[in-house]
Amino acid sequence: MNSLDWAVLIGYFGVMVAIGLWSHKRVDNVSDFFTAGGKMPWWLSGISHHMSGYSAVMFTGYAGIAYTYGVTSFVTWSFPIALGIAIGSRLFAPRINRLRSRLHVASPLEYLKNRYNLQTQQALAWSGMLLKIVDVGAKWAAIATLLSVFTGVSLNQGILVTGVITAFYCTIGGLWADALTELGQFVIQLLAGVAMFVAVVGKLGPHGGFFGVWDEPALAGHGKPLVGPYGTVFLLAFLFIKLFEYNGGMLNQAQRYMATANAKEAARSAKLSAALWLIWPVVLFFPMWMSPLLVDAKKPDGSDAYALMTEQLLPHGLLGLVVVGFFSHTMAMCSSDANAIAAVFTRDVAPAMSARARSWDERGGLLAARLTTVIFLGLSMAVATQVDSPTFKDIITVVIKWVAGLMGPIAIPMMLGLLRTFRKSGPTAALTSWALGLFAFYLVNYPIDDAVAGGVALQYQVSIPLAVSLVLFVVIGYVKPEDTPERDALIERINTDGDGSGGAVVPTPAEPWDDVAPSPSSSPSPSPSKD
Repeated sequence: MNSLDWAVLIGYFGVMVAIGLWSHKRVDNVSDFFTAGGKMPWWLSGISHHMSGYSAVMFTGYAGIAYTYGVTSFVTWSFPIALGIAIGSRLFAPRINRLRSRLHVASPLEYLKNRYNLQTQQALAWSGMLLKIVDVGAKWAAIATLLSVFTGVSLNQGILVTGVITAFYCTIGGLWADALTELGQFVIQLLAGVAMFVAVVGKLGPHGGFFGVWDEPALAGHGKPLVGPYGTVFLLAFLFIKLFEYNGGMLNQAQRYMATANAKEAARSAKLSAALWLIWPVVLFFPMWMSPLLVDAKKPDGSDAYALMTEQLLPHGLLGLVVVGFFSHTMAMCSSDANAIAAVFTRDVAPAMSARARSWDERGGLLAARLTTVIFLGLSMAVATQVDSPTFKDIITVVIKWVAGLMGPIAIPMMLGLLRTFRKSGPTAALTSWALGLFAFYLVNYPIDDAVAGGVALQYQVSIPLAVSLVLFVVIGYVKPEDTPERDALIERINTDGDGSGGAVVPTPAEPWDDVAPSPSSSPSPSPSKD
């Protein structure tokens, strides 16, 4: 990078800070901070939903998969995400929006204390927060890895720079700052991605051109959709995982649905995100598929191939723009995750732990939300320094195995609890499926993996925990049904067509920290302005 590239990068950071300052004026209360007050346009929500699913892992870990195996990187990653979100646009997006518009909650997990009980909500909240710290830590490590390739700064320095800037704008601006920076990042990504695509296509002449390049020996097998460890079972498992993860199971995407005005707008935003996931990654992945022809990766997993190719092919200025694109992906996802976890802590965890937290006014709630955001980012940055350690191993292992494998037991009770079909599944089903799903992850990835020659295949490592949780959640619901009139009414309100405050009349439960097994008729309905 030269001075022009640095100017582009520094200018980008300046714009992010400015957006944070501008967004600060739109945040008057906790609802504004966590759900944009339900005032976000569907198209901005859709773009934000799409962008919050990216990170620099795509340009490191998935670039390594593309370098080694080819188009399977698209077939087994972005295609399942697109299909999962398309399904979720009808199944989950409208219902998640009604959590805010009808129940007036600000956290995706806030409704669980009434859908199940306080213990279930706390179990999912704590495990979700811990998983997100590891997930975001891997993403900080990914962007720092790329930064070290281009600038020579150390891994820890790269983590510190990106983390501090992200913490500034998302802490003061909340979800509005996240969404608006993601819109700008989408434009940057568009320019950078097209520039890289054109540059790579221009180098394919000696290799048979755009259509003949697949006959090159270096790309042998790269045109096959399912190769290596990424076979049919992995694809089906990943589709099932992404159906839950990208429709709210990892919390930050759920906030995008909650931020729109009504259920119909939430569904439209999901459809836009699904379309973007189906089309745009092809443009981003094509240069990665061609990378074996143009560069020799220095790392065994090929995770540095895209960065090396960028340095080789792009002129200064455009190089800086692509580096900005790397930052934009990671900062988009990490800031959205930080906002989601701050919502979970301040709305779900803190009130259960402290009587003082239950009496926060608007100013106190906002201060707690911002402080929690900073603490979460600091912890995730600390974890990022441990990536490539014996505990966490490489970046792609953290993202695929740890995050995908552990997400299912958390997401199953949260997501399926929204649906009428599973109304009989109550606290026993939720807690048992959560606990034994996590235990299944431990067994498959450690004792069994160590005992089996060659280890357990990746597709089983990530899918078995989710499958165990799903089966237990359904079976226990039928063996020990725990549906009550109050829970049925709550589910009906989430599932009833139409928006606003209509639908089934639901008595509002007492605060469950006063009564762990609340009777849903003993306290007045919460005021939307309070939440």
